[in-house]
Amino acid sequence: MDRRDLQELSKVRLKEARALMELGLYDGAYYLAGYAVECALKACIAKETQRHQFPDKKRVDLSHSHDLLQLIRVAGLEDQHRERVRSDPDFETNWEVVRRWSEQSRYRRHSHESAQALLVAISERRHGVITWIRLH
Repeated sequence: MDRRDLQELSKVRLKEARALMELGLYDGAYYLAGYAVECALKACIAKETQRHQFPDKKRVDLSHSHDLLQLIRVAGLEDQHRERVRSDPDFETNWEVVRRWSEQSRYRRHSHESAQALLVAISERRHGVITWIRLH
């Protein structure tokens, strides 16, 4: 799987999450929306991987995570993330919604409101988390 695959998978997961929302399947919508962010961050990590470079084992191990903040660190976006949170209150609000997601959400129930809030926080045009990730 390469960077383009991960970018495409991020788009597909977001599209699937929206479709599930429309069907009233909020648990699945919430779960897949979070994976859209995870795939986008992993695409950033893949972008930094050089061809023919032997990868650092620790970085590889850390990349195989579902922890979004850890993936931001591995992608080398921690400073940019901190600055965006500090300078954009709407982004900060969206990030707070997104950071609550985890792969463990598949074992929890989610309301229409929580799933909708996550989708908005992820995909809002100017202040959304995926919008910010795509800049990098």
